[in-house]
Amino acid sequence: MTLQADAPQRTIDPDKLMSFVFRAVDEVGATLNTALVVMGDKLGYYRTMADGEPITPASLAERTATAEPYAREWLSAQAAGGYVEYDPSTRRYTLPAEHAAALADPTSPAYLPGFFQLAAGTVRDAPEILTAATDGDGLGWHAHNADVHHGCERFFRTMYNGHLLNEWLPALSGVVEKLTAGARVADVGCGHGASTILMAQAFPSSTFVGSDYHAASIAVARARAEEAGVADRVTFEVASATEFTGQGFDLVAMFDCLHDMGDPVGAARYVRQALADDGTWMVVEPKAGDRVEDNLNPVGRTYYGFSTLLCTPASLSQDVGLALGTQAGPARIRDVATAGGFGGSFRTAAATPFNNVFEIRP
Repeated sequence: MTLQADAPQRTIDPDKLMSFVFRAVDEVGATLNTALVVMGDKLGYYRTMADGEPITPASLAERTATAEPYAREWLSAQAAGGYVEYDPSTRRYTLPAEHAAALADPTSPAYLPGFFQLAAGTVRDAPEILTAATDGDGLGWHAHNADVHHGCERFFRTMYNGHLLNEWLPALSGVVEKLTAGARVADVGCGHGASTILMAQAFPSSTFVGSDYHAASIAVARARAEEAGVADRVTFEVASATEFTGQGFDLVAMFDCLHDMGDPVGAARYVRQALADDGTWMVVEPKAGDRVEDNLNPVGRTYYGFSTLLCTPASLSQDVGLALGTQAGPARIRDVATAGGFGGSFRTAAATPFNNVFEIRP
């Protein structure tokens, strides 16, 4: 078989071609499954199956007040993808305990529905990115649909719950001691305030300022601070990374947002002047190496996808538009800190399969 084109002909290996075709079919199935996971989450299918008892489509539909044809086809799709197990002898479906932990338990450190919700919302706005890629414009965070905002918060909150208090903060030199005694903390780009509130609950002697340029997110953060009983020590404000209020902070934190900024160097410069002389800038960024080849893995692939459709457009929608990208890597983050006036230590203090945690000192 040969490929007909104006360019020189290239020999095609039929087996390799069909292998790729079937891989592509699997990719389309995975793409559709993103919406199916969101469906299962929102309709309560996973939660209903979380007890591990085998279930029929009719029973699932009845227990979730949904139509049986949808429950039937959803269950079959989930079985084909290995998300649930199917017993042909009883025609019943079972959600394995491990999958229930990832899909039905919000307290689990492996809880994933928010990740799928974020992905589904991101893909929904892809037509806008097609236009932006042609004219060189961006698309701001605020311009995305609500599934992007809520899915992002749900996914990252899972990681903060699992790592922030028992791994990331203890990995920073002297920070936990300051927080315990009473520190001033700025959480920049705080979104719905999950990280801010978590720290405030753990360190009642400290005070916190959470900031984000997205007014709708700040409204959610304020309501959640009230619900959590920490509103007396937590202030949320609508402000960009170069406008948040306050000086002499012992800790400035940025969780998964520096690469989204149009002018991360300007943000670094602003953080430098807002920090106390012995303060710490904690930057949590997506897990990445410094070279493209370091990131050619499932996590890197996912983050490059988000970078193309979400993070890079966000940066390009702002002044400067540096477009660091989601997979910037430690070297580029260090360059940003240095250009912003940080001359002290820079180190990777902690890491997970999804994040790098950088400790940056003045």
